[in-house]
Amino acid sequence: MTELPRGWAAVTLEDVAFWSSGGTPSRKRADYFGGGIPWVKTGELTGKYIRNTEETLTDLGVKNSSAKVFPIGSVGIAMYGATIGKVSIWAIEASTNQACAVAQPFADVISSEFLYHFMHSEKDALVKQGKGGAQPNISQGILKEWPIALPPTNEQRRIVSRVEALFDEIGKGVESLRTAKTTLGLYRQSLLKSAFEGRLTAGWRAQNADKLESPETLLARIQAERETRYKAALEAWQEALANWREGGEKGKKPAKPKRPADFDAPTDVELSRLPELPEEWAISQVNELSAHITSGSRDWKTHYGRGSSVFVMAQNVRAGRYDASTKHIIDPPNDSLSADRTRVAKNDLLITIVGANTGNVCVFPYSRKDHYVCQSVALVRLYNPMYARYLNFYFQDDSSGKKILDYYIYGAGRPHLGFEELKRTLVPICSPAEQAEIVRMLDARLEAASALEVEIDAALTRADALRQSILKKAFSGRLVPQDPTDEPASALLARIKAERAKAPKPPRKRKAIA
Repeated sequence: MTELPRGWAAVTLEDVAFWSSGGTPSRKRADYFGGGIPWVKTGELTGKYIRNTEETLTDLGVKNSSAKVFPIGSVGIAMYGATIGKVSIWAIEASTNQACAVAQPFADVISSEFLYHFMHSEKDALVKQGKGGAQPNISQGILKEWPIALPPTNEQRRIVSRVEALFDEIGKGVESLRTAKTTLGLYRQSLLKSAFEGRLTAGWRAQNADKLESPETLLARIQAERETRYKAALEAWQEALANWREGGEKGKKPAKPKRPADFDAPTDVELSRLPELPEEWAISQVNELSAHITSGSRDWKTHYGRGSSVFVMAQNVRAGRYDASTKHIIDPPNDSLSADRTRVAKNDLLITIVGANTGNVCVFPYSRKDHYVCQSVALVRLYNPMYARYLNFYFQDDSSGKKILDYYIYGAGRPHLGFEELKRTLVPICSPAEQAEIVRMLDARLEAASALEVEIDAALTRADALRQSILKKAFSGRLVPQDPTDEPASALLARIKAERAKAPKPPRKRKAIA
């Protein structure tokens, strides 16, 4: 501990409070729960004060467990688990479970609020000090031995008052920032909704009537694109077949490409999921816009974890963007028929079809030949690169594309999106020039929104850093001025010993007979 300010004293947390923990009655006994004694779980240590609890205990539950009832003003801290380091003050008499350590501050020595803010300031250091394998564990032993610089009681009050006044100001700013972030999210969805209802480009259509196509022409051109791609695939197959025969028919015979399936007439239910569209627009489906739709092979498990290629996993597919921060290595088998088909190319649309992120869509942005989709990711190769960017935005729209995908997702524990449903998903289509204009406008406006969101996130991070800076100054004696007339903390130490001497030791608890 660095040199102390005048009037402060170096002590430990055991010197300023009585420490204990709670317990959990047997869940097999219904009569232990539902009584009049609030029971705090560490997940409820979310605010400054505990005023109510999700569960309560009966007197019988407390007597037949290690649970205890702590007085108002006690300070609880989560010792392990997802909430480790969280702190709250008891505003009610309440018990707690064994994952929570509870301090009962010694009267006239340290205030509950001062201890609360101090524990907040030490959270990261405590978690780092915590021992344990899979998860850190702040034991009572660590807490009791933890050093604290104790100011005079009057200075404690000034520190708490100043900290909370500054935190209130920061809180108001943070609330405004979060409101702005929420507004940005609403703006994004409003923008996407207007794009795929045709309202975003209504003015553009009025000024560019010569660039528009009729719905019939749009669909005919899509069919022509599909036919051209099929003929090219057929020629490639014929060439591969000839080479196979000339080579003595070694290896697998090249498979003849299938003619693209015809557009299935949408049902009334499917049509009802689309917004009302401009008269110049047509309705297509994902299958009609795609050269092929596939996913990774399950038989590549033995090749996972070695090689130099990248296995594209569900976590790489974020909503609207490809996340390359996590790489999974794969060495795809040379003789796998699916290797070429599942190799990702630039402007392929990637869609998660299994797991918690099912329905996430992004465009693969790289010109690489060493990325392959796994079985949890669908690869949608489109006839036209413009379709990829257009559909990427479409599937971010909660009111149309994303909503339709969500209709098709099934399975509560492990969500899935079937290929047939994906292929049938309806897509509102406009002329290529208007698609390009929609993509251009969305790119520009959403990029500006994202830049603003980055600034908001940076400001929120700065707010957290500012809180920590305030706490650091507070507990080093640099936040408020010292008053030479304050009773020094050294005088408090004697009172601490007296408090501890007269404080009755809790009696050893006997197990009650139910």
